[in-house]
Amino acid sequence: MDSFALIIVASAIIILSYFFNILAKRTNIPSVLMLIGLGLVIQQFTPTSVLENKRLMPVLEILGNVGLIMIVLEAALDLKLTKDRWPIIWRSFTVALLALIVSSFVCAFILGAFLFEENMLQALIYAIPLSIMSSAIIIPSVANLGEDKREFMVYESTFSDILGIMFFYFLVGNAGSNDTGAVVTDIVGNIVITVLLSVVISYLLVLVFQKIKTEIKLFLLIAVLTMLYAIGKKFHLSSLLIILVFGLVLNNQKLFFRGFLDRWLNKPAVGEILNNFHLITMETAFVVRTFFFVIFGMSIVLVTLLNLKFALISFLVILGLYAVRWIMLKLFLTRDILPQLFIAPRGLITILLFFAIPAEYQSDAFSESILLYAILATSIIMSWSLVMDTRKTNKEEILDPSLVDEVNHEENGRHIDKGQEQ
Repeated sequence: MDSFALIIVASAIIILSYFFNILAKRTNIPSVLMLIGLGLVIQQFTPTSVLENKRLMPVLEILGNVGLIMIVLEAALDLKLTKDRWPIIWRSFTVALLALIVSSFVCAFILGAFLFEENMLQALIYAIPLSIMSSAIIIPSVANLGEDKREFMVYESTFSDILGIMFFYFLVGNAGSNDTGAVVTDIVGNIVITVLLSVVISYLLVLVFQKIKTEIKLFLLIAVLTMLYAIGKKFHLSSLLIILVFGLVLNNQKLFFRGFLDRWLNKPAVGEILNNFHLITMETAFVVRTFFFVIFGMSIVLVTLLNLKFALISFLVILGLYAVRWIMLKLFLTRDILPQLFIAPRGLITILLFFAIPAEYQSDAFSESILLYAILATSIIMSWSLVMDTRKTNKEEILDPSLVDEVNHEENGRHIDKGQEQ
């Protein structure tokens, strides 16, 4: 395919993705499913040599990592840290942490029993990606929920991403160690160092970039953040925290710049950076997410879905995930847990970590169809729950007496106005 044909295809994919987003808002069907479906269609017209995993995986990995940075940054730029939001923050963090840990061990038990002959370490390494919720799917999908539910899901999915990635890499990095104390010390030290670095770096970036007068500086900031993320990964730090903390500092200036720090802050300049940066982050996340899921769709082998054994394992895994989620939401939300219970899709992080499993822990016993079943099933269930919630909300609005009175009042006002005009 020549360069002009590639430009046409790439542009068409972005245009279609834009309309998929509009359709998703009207139907509550995740645009991710449409993008994966588009990838399957493109697959039929693509040479077999191009579809080999060795060719597609480097592209997927790069897109996935950049997309992850943009998605977490986009989420952080939407989160306000105020006293009245604190209950949502701690509940969402607790649910994300406990659900991740318990779900990982439940999935590991199922995978170990069917596939790994009780090799629980290997089973757990494969189970963690399946236990992580996808903020890439959740954040764009919950825009129409009530404010409390929406913020809870944004926080929970973001925490699930960060904690899941940390859990996975800590397990892989310390899998061969028999010294439990050393492992715990390494984990705690890693988190403390990363948090301290994240705070210092975030302050420095805000103070430095507010002084840059040139118009071209936002992609420079994105380049700096991306480089810091990659450097952190090289040193085995939880570098996603750097992205999250920077977004929170930039979006919550009043909280982080107090006392003598307030005098160092150029509020108009930082406000302009925040507004423009939010727009660029959102646009970049949209483009990266689009190509990631289309390319993933191109790499899917549909024949693997016909294996009944893997279909049964997938069903048990999905059932276990929702059972754990129901328990956690009941414990920490207690009241209305719908539709949050069913908003637990798997996606970008699940795919990324699956392909990041080290060679010594990879197994031919595990089929990618389990991954695909989990992604498709959880996305469809989320879509169904959002549609049901929208219908329920519409019925409640129709039956709400206050709304009826308000409409009648407006109608009476119109009749009076017409009478006066006559």
